Amino acid sequence: MLKVDPRDAVPIWRQIELGVQRLVGTGALAPGAALPSVRDLARELQVNPMTVSKAYQRLAEDGVLEVRRGEGTFVREGAPRLGRADRQRALREGALRYVGLAGTLGASRDEATSEVERCWERERGER
Repeated sequence: MLKVDPRDAVPIWRQIELGVQRLVGTGALAPGAALPSVRDLARELQVNPMTVSKAYQRLAEDGVLEVRRGEGTFVREGAPRLGRADRQRALREGALRYVGLAGTLGASRDEATSEVERCWERERGER
């Protein structure tokens, strides 16, 4: 469901926050869907529970999640969906980070593009 990269310059709590926003925004997590507990997600991602807690708290403050005492954390009804412009902006930001990394590593455009295609196939199961 969610992945974090400890080598990424983006703080882990922010990676979790962005990942959940993406899942909610694309409809992969529907309104009313339960999220893993803070402890379970922290264990799964191998991060400190406070890191997950911070991400969940910020998402609740933004109206994406709601915490139901004694029940858990759920996607809020009416949570913001990811519009076309937001999706395009997120893609652009990710692409810029990747292009910067590829350039720093001295990769050619063909190498970088090939790696994206390999990752797409592996993650999305397409060919």
